[in-house]
Amino acid sequence: MGKIIEARQAQTLTVRLSHPGKLNAIDAGMWIALRECFERAADSDVRCIILRGDGDDAFAAGGDIEEFRTVRATVDDALHYHDTLVASALEAIRHSPIPTVAAIRGPCVGGGLEIAGCCDIRIAGESARFGAPINRLGFSMYPGEMAGLLALVRQAVVLEILLEGRIFDAHEAMAKGLLTRVVTDERVFAEADETAARIGAGAPLVARWHKQWVHRLSHDRPLSEAEKRTAFAFLDTADYAEGMQAFRDKRPPRFNGR
Repeated sequence: MGKIIEARQAQTLTVRLSHPGKLNAIDAGMWIALRECFERAADSDVRCIILRGDGDDAFAAGGDIEEFRTVRATVDDALHYHDTLVASALEAIRHSPIPTVAAIRGPCVGGGLEIAGCCDIRIAGESARFGAPINRLGFSMYPGEMAGLLALVRQAVVLEILLEGRIFDAHEAMAKGLLTRVVTDERVFAEADETAARIGAGAPLVARWHKQWVHRLSHDRPLSEAEKRTAFAFLDTADYAEGMQAFRDKRPPRFNGR
């Protein structure tokens, strides 16, 4: 069985997808643990979450196909697996109030691609490989899981990925809009740590508000007057006063999330 490994350093939480011998393929227990991990983090003072595969060889090679005969034996079983386990874990990542960074080396396919696609920033090494070749296995991507990819890239890209089932490299993934940046393999985890440090140096409430407004503006309806007023909630925060004072004092700000 695989597991989710959590390690915190300062205000950064690193979450590892770990399934030795299976390129970190994600089994049912890992989907549950992943959702629970992100739910716990939402109520903490963590300022950034780095999501990566355990080891250097893979982010995640999709779901654990060997367990599909049991966890998806019937339609009811399949609905429970994909809606209650998988889609809810992806939703917990996508709607996490905490900024998320995916650090990708090696295969990032199927469920791995879905997870990375739900993160805010995606950093990949040149060895990274992407795709969702499930057409060769005779099953389709569950709509609740497809939603994250559709929110990230246009329909034509999602259809290309699913209809061809082709595996492609990091530079092509970057061109398709699936990645934020591509670095050398040796730089992936250091780049993710540095990205988390930059995020953590900012006001944590502001980071959460930025995520909230980006998600809100993705819905095609105008802001209400109440929402417009809420956009200036930062005026009453200690972090705003600290940021303005630090600017006047020409010193780095010291934010505490209040």
